[in-house]
Amino acid sequence: MNGAGPQTARALLPGIEVGPDAPLALIAGPCVIESRELVLAVAETLQETCADLGIELVFKASFDKANRTSLSSFRSIGFDASLQILADVRSQLGLAVTTDVHEAAQVREVSEVIDLIQIPSFLCRQTDLLVAAGASGRAVNVKKGQFMAPDDMGHAVTKVREAGGQHVALTERGSTFGYHDLVVDFRSLAVMRAFAPVVFDATHSVQSPGGAGGTTGGRREYVAPLARAAVAFGVDALFVETHPDPDKAPSDGPNMVPLGRIRGLLEECLALRSVPAAGVAP
Repeated sequence: MNGAGPQTARALLPGIEVGPDAPLALIAGPCVIESRELVLAVAETLQETCADLGIELVFKASFDKANRTSLSSFRSIGFDASLQILADVRSQLGLAVTTDVHEAAQVREVSEVIDLIQIPSFLCRQTDLLVAAGASGRAVNVKKGQFMAPDDMGHAVTKVREAGGQHVALTERGSTFGYHDLVVDFRSLAVMRAFAPVVFDATHSVQSPGGAGGTTGGRREYVAPLARAAVAFGVDALFVETHPDPDKAPSDGPNMVPLGRIRGLLEECLALRSVPAAGVAP
């Protein structure tokens, strides 16, 4: 079932087509790079799982968490060390790789080692960043701001494309609901699909931003039902952060799916995706 928006295949990035007649794509990995060993172990597990299930995989891990709630929260093991680890995933495993950039000055160096540039949701209106990403020659994935209407994300796509970006995707990751909660309006998947391929971020959509203790919380138990709902509604790709032991992860642990549960989640989503569309979305 893939009923939202245009029913044609489009490229998420060169070599990975998405759409109703293409395999489901997955952007997945740990929230942040903790160590080379952990990143490669997660990447290898995801690669094996996706190969078995016929899912196109883009590996994701952040080289820096620049928007942590607290100044004392873990951010990075270092820019150069992190980029080398992402380069190793790409060269040793042959996987497409993505990471997020926070400043236009980072784009050139980051684009040398990854395939898909991710624009964080808080920065989805930053023209200089979007233009630099579009001019990089890499595919670009813009995450919809928690404060943005889906209709307005077409402007972000235009900025990237007019800068030269040939492959652009948009990611839904929930909308601000009060002070410490997010909700998902699934209509946004159809709205944004008119502009570009659409990814559903099932893990950041269950965040409880900020709050007591200076750390972002989350409700991991809702990741699977939201992912299933997005696939049933119609989406081109899923975004899922995962970790072998999320409760010990230095960032976004409450939202991440334990690595051992990823296969089961993906199998559930594929089963739903195989159901013929019933005209439930425009």
